[in-house]
Amino acid sequence: MKIYLDNAATTQLDSTVFQEMEPYLFESYGNPSSSHAAGRAARTAIEASRRTIADLLNAAPENIVFTSGGTEADNTAIISAVRSKGIKLVISSKFEHHAVLNTLKYLEQRGEIRVVFLKHDDNGNLSLSHLEQLLAANEKALVSLMHANNELGNLIDIQQVGALCKSAGAIFHSDTVQSICQYQYDTQTLPADFLVASAHKFHGPKGVGFLYARDPKALTPFLHGGAQERGLRSGTENVSGIVGMAKALSLSYANQANHQQHLSELKEKMINNLISKIPGIRFNGNSARKKLSLNNVLNVALPLADSGQDVLSFLDQHEIYASGGSACSAKSNSHVLSALGVSAGLTNIRFSFSRYTTEEELEYTVDLLSGLYVNTALKEMSTIC
Repeated sequence: MKIYLDNAATTQLDSTVFQEMEPYLFESYGNPSSSHAAGRAARTAIEASRRTIADLLNAAPENIVFTSGGTEADNTAIISAVRSKGIKLVISSKFEHHAVLNTLKYLEQRGEIRVVFLKHDDNGNLSLSHLEQLLAANEKALVSLMHANNELGNLIDIQQVGALCKSAGAIFHSDTVQSICQYQYDTQTLPADFLVASAHKFHGPKGVGFLYARDPKALTPFLHGGAQERGLRSGTENVSGIVGMAKALSLSYANQANHQQHLSELKEKMINNLISKIPGIRFNGNSARKKLSLNNVLNVALPLADSGQDVLSFLDQHEIYASGGSACSAKSNSHVLSALGVSAGLTNIRFSFSRYTTEEELEYTVDLLSGLYVNTALKEMSTIC
């Protein structure tokens, strides 16, 4: 059977979401910038979706800008903050997504900013005292820290970080791509200036996302052309994608408690199963710490297989789909694990679950994996005896 355990990379499209999208692919397919009835129907759908998302975040519709996904939203937020607010210092971490790190690298190479990375411990916990010191020593800064790490599942205290930024007059951008469907953000109480979403992380379509901007007037256009998105993002809108994203986020919020309970139980059972069946297994970052990580991400460090078999290839051959880290860095060593000091020689695997993942699938996966470590287990048993 095929088992998909790479949901932090992308998720299965919900059939209900597709049903919501379908009319805008085959019936109401007019260009939303057209003035005729077909165009007006598409425009109405976009604005209704904008209101839906804004309501879920307790924001105003004008705070929501539709994008092609998380990468564009991150780029827009960071570049806009730097250039419209005259930011010279950006405080971030070495664990951020490449959409953030490479944008900061680009701006730093141009001489526009200086980047300082926060100190962290061996599990990837960021030093908020270091953040406080940096904020106190500098007049104006942009802080860019993801709420939930896409490889480890590590969580920051987003409320506390936001409060520190607000107190110091700093701008706070958080890449919330992995967490926006798992936490109900109230933008009236969360002191964040920018939040980011990508629909395919929560059972929506690929190629569409949004940026929440507390002050949309501070945004500078990332794409130039027409007047779409109030002149902030030119290009004909992905109408069906936007409609699907709004539906997917609505479903996530409506069933959030049940989904989180399901994911939490899956993760706990898999951790216990792995520990009992694979000697020497470890967990990277806060991955196995329930209150400090996402419920759907488990990053494991496996010993070398007795046969020398590449574990990810072995799983792939058995139609079990997991990853060694972020899908965006699949062809290179994980920068997140490197920042943690985890050896690239270890077998590090990220398992990530969704509401469609079953306990039986995880049991099968662990049983199959444990077969690679039979000799290791026997040696450990003989040592104990």
